[in-house]
Formats: sequence, structure tokens, C-alpha cells
Amino acid sequence: MVSNIGLVVLILRSSGLHQPMYLLLCNMSINDVFGATIIIPHVLRDLLTPDSQRVIRYMDCVVQAFCVHLHASASHTVLMIMAFDRYVAICNPLRYATIMTHRMVLVLSVWAWAITLPLVGILIGLSVRLSRCRWNIVHFFCDNASLFKLSCESVLINNIYGLGYTVVLLGSSIGSVTLTYLRIAMVCLRSKNKTLNRKALQTCATHLAVYAILLVSGFIIIIMHRFPQLVAHRKVASVMGHVVLPALNALIYGLQIKEVRQRVMALFRKSKVASMDAK
Repeated sequence: MVSNIGLVVLILRSSGLHQPMYLLLCNMSINDVFGATIIIPHVLRDLLTPDSQRVIRYMDCVVQAFCVHLHASASHTVLMIMAFDRYVAICNPLRYATIMTHRMVLVLSVWAWAITLPLVGILIGLSVRLSRCRWNIVHFFCDNASLFKLSCESVLINNIYGLGYTVVLLGSSIGSVTLTYLRIAMVCLRSKNKTLNRKALQTCATHLAVYAILLVSGFIIIIMHRFPQLVAHRKVASVMGHVVLPALNALIYGLQIKEVRQRVMALFRKSKVASMDAK
């Protein structure tokens, strides 16, 4: 929470960072803050509560599941538009300013969230329509699988839509990012400008590291849902995915991007000078 909120405040307060790349980075940090807000307070409360008293109202569980999947889906769409931004910056540098205007950044940011809302809404709605015969959720927090596992009805439609939803989301995400970076790699290989290639490698490596971590953690959680005997491992993987990854995202970008790192160091130096003056 501190690293992501701090990164957003730093970018918004520094006029030199009011560029498309950093504004899109704000979008990712805001999404991570949203995801952490949904998960962390609930998990911390349950850690301090006896097993018999760990309860949640059904509608609260539905809302939490909706927000959990919205956060996970938006993570992919936000990284997709960040990949597009890198593609324009490296492959069309002379047209970057005319393509990636503030209006375009706003449109892409809204699109990243808006496209996931109906997909997640249908996903959760299919589970809410089912009657319930169970009342125990074997998980640290509510998600779609936890909801439809409360029912004794057929969940074939849920599984079909869930599979289709996952294929569409991950397929478009992996496909767009792969094509984007293949194109970037071709441009860098043809270019003799070492400075351009070094800068492209730095920004692209940061984005790819965050994307790879998100992708691997997502696949692990999805696979473990299919194996009930791995429920304890799935709990740990889910918490790591929704708590640790958002912190890593901010740290990876904060440490790797030169402009952000310089602003952070400047703030620490100002704080140190102010502290010494006070003494």
C-alpha cells in the first residue's frame, strides 16, 4: 500500500513525470492498491479471529469475489496498454507525441477497466444464480470458484464460461504482449543506435518482469484450483499473488526506471537535509 500510493503521489506531484508511460504506471499502482484493499484487511482480521468466528455475509463474499477478479483482469489489460505504449515509443518515436496524447492515455485507461467489468460481472452472476447447499469456504478470501462450490447444482455452464473467460483474457494478453515485443525486438535488431537499444531494453525488461510474475502466479492459482489436495498451497499462492505482487510491481518499476529512481532519491535527500537542519 505504501509503495504503490507513494509511487502515484510521486508521479502526480512531479510535473516532469506527467508523461504517458508514468501516467499508465499510475493506473497499474491504483489497480494494485484496489486489489490490496479488497484482500489485506479481510485476511488480517481472520488471522486474529478463531476459526469458528471467521464468517462473512454472502453478499459481502460476492462483492469481494467480483473485486478480486476485476483486479486480476485489470492487471492484464493495464499491462497490455503499457506494452502498446512501449511499442509506439520504440517503433514510432517521431509520432509518439501525436499518438500518445493525454486524451489517448485517458481512453486507454478507461478501456482497461471497462472491458473487464462485463466479463467479470457475467462470471460472478453465473455463480450467484445457483442455489446453495454448503456454507464453508475453504479459502482465505472469496473468489468465483469459492462461490460456485457452495452449490450442489450443475456448474457446467460456470466451468465453460470460466474457461472461455480465461482463454479470452490470457490469450489476448499473451498474444498482444508477444506480438508487441517481437516487433520491438525486430526494430532494435535493425537499429545501430546503442543508446536507443539500451533504453528500450531497460523499460521493456521492467515491463516483461512484472508481466511474467503476474502470468506465472495466475497460472499457479488456476491450476491449483483443480487439485483439492493442494488447498493449503493454493491459499499461500493466492495470498502471495494478491499481496506480494502489488508491492513487487511498485518496487520493480521504482528501482528500474531512472526518472522515478531519481525522484525517490531526491525526496530522501531532502528529508535527510530537513532532519539535519531541525537538529
